[in-house]
Amino acid sequence: MDNRNDYDLIIIGHGAAGLSAAVEFLEMGDADSRVAVLERTARQDRGGATAWTGAFLRIDEQDRLDPAYGERLARTSDGRADQRYVETLRQDVPSAAAFLRGHGVEIAFEPFPFAHTFRGTEPSLAPVASPVGGGKSIVEHLGRIVEEDPRADVRYETTAYELITDVGEVTGVRVRGSDGREDELLATTVVLACGGFEGDYALLTQFVGDQAWRLPPIAPGIRSNRGDALRMALEVGADTSGSLGGIHAEPVDRRSTAADAVLYGFSAGILVDAEASRFTDEGADTWDNLFEKVGYDIWRNHDQEAYWIGDATSLEIPHFQTSFVSDIPPVTSDTAEGLAEAVGLDPQALVDTVEAFNAATDDTSFDHGRFDGKRTSGLQPDKTNWAVPLTRPPYAAVPLKAAICFTYGGVRTDVHARVLSGDGHPIPGLLAAGEATGLFYAEYPPATSVLRSVVFGRRAARTATLRREEHPLARQKAAVTR
Repeated sequence: MDNRNDYDLIIIGHGAAGLSAAVEFLEMGDADSRVAVLERTARQDRGGATAWTGAFLRIDEQDRLDPAYGERLARTSDGRADQRYVETLRQDVPSAAAFLRGHGVEIAFEPFPFAHTFRGTEPSLAPVASPVGGGKSIVEHLGRIVEEDPRADVRYETTAYELITDVGEVTGVRVRGSDGREDELLATTVVLACGGFEGDYALLTQFVGDQAWRLPPIAPGIRSNRGDALRMALEVGADTSGSLGGIHAEPVDRRSTAADAVLYGFSAGILVDAEASRFTDEGADTWDNLFEKVGYDIWRNHDQEAYWIGDATSLEIPHFQTSFVSDIPPVTSDTAEGLAEAVGLDPQALVDTVEAFNAATDDTSFDHGRFDGKRTSGLQPDKTNWAVPLTRPPYAAVPLKAAICFTYGGVRTDVHARVLSGDGHPIPGLLAAGEATGLFYAEYPPATSVLRSVVFGRRAARTATLRREEHPLARQKAAVTR
C-alpha cells in the first residue's frame, strides 16, 4: 500500500448515519484527524431521506427503546433478523438520543390521535417522540458541526462509484464530480451510509418487481439513494441481509406533491378502491402496524388508486390533523353522493358501500385509544375495531396512492458496523450504517430508521477510530511526530 493517505475516514452519505459517524469520529479524534463526507447532491439538497422525514422515534420519555421491538422483529422476520444487532440497538438508543440533544437537536413528545404500539404490545395514546423540525433538524445541526470543523471536508456533488482495494482491504473510493471528472480518495476506513436503492428503478425492478416504476418517492431526498452502497459492497465480496424484495411503502395523498404527505389516520373511517368497494380491515391492528401493509396493498393490488372515507366523527377526534400530513385538506361534502362526485367515484357505489358498512356495525362503544372491539359483522372484509357508522356530515375523503420510503435489503454488518463477507468475516476497512444495511424481512416495525442510523453511525466511528490507532500509517505518523 502507498504511504499516502488522504483521510482517516471517508463517509459516503450525508444523512443521519453518515453525519453521526462524522461527528462522533471528530470528537474522538485529535488535531490530525481527517474526515471526508461525500454527498452526491448540491448543499441545498443534502441529507437524503433524513432531511425530509418527520422522524418518529420509538422511545419513551426516558429515551428507552420500545421493549417489545426485538420480539416483534423476530416474529415478523421468522427469526431471521439479527437479534444481536437489535439488542445493541436497544442498549445504545438512550445514548443516541442524548447525542442528538447534546448537539442541538430538540426531541419533543407530542399527542397523537390514534393508538400505537411504540411502547409495548398494548395500544397506547402516549405522546410520540420526534425531533422538533423533523429529520432536517438532525441534518442541519450535525451538518453544521462537520462543516465548521477544519479537519473535515464535505464534498457536495460528489458521487462515489467504486471502492479501492489492496489485497482485499478497502483503502479508498473512486469518485466522480459534477463536471464528470474522476478522482481517487484514499482512507484508512470507508463508511457506506448512503441509503438503500429506493431511488434506482432498475434495481427496484430487479428485486421488487416490474411495477416498481409506479412507486413514487415519498420525498425528493430518496432519489439520491441509488443502491451505491449495495453495489460497491457486493463488488468486493460483501454479504447481504434483509429481504432485497421488500420495501417500506406508505399511503400518501395522491393530490399532493409535498414530501411525506402521509395519512396515518385511516383507521377512523373506511378505505375503498376505484370501484368504491372496501378492500381491507382498517381496524385489524394499530396504525403503526398497518400503514405499511395498506400502502403496499394499494400499490400491488389496487392500481395505485384508493380513497379514505370518513365523516365528522373522524375529523373531530382530538389532534386528528396531526395524523394527516398533507398540505391539502380532505375533500368534504354534506352527502356521500356529493363526496363521491368530488373525488371521481361512482356516487351510487359509494352510497351502497357506506350504507352496508353502517348497517353491519355493532353497538360497542367507540374508543380510538385502544382496541375497542367495535366491529362489523357479515362484510367481506369485516372491520374488527373502530367501526363507527359514517352518518355525520361533513363526509370526508382523501385520494391515496402508495409512495416508497426505503428498501429492506442491504449490506450485512455486525454490531461494530463492519461489513461482512459471504463467509461472515469482516472486510478490512469497510463499514456501513443506516438504511444501507439490511435488517427487515416481512415488516418494518416503524419509528426506528433514524434511531438505528444514529446508533450504528456512531458505532462505525468508534470502529474507525480503533482502526486509525492500529493502522500502520497511523503508527508511522505517530513515530514521525515523536
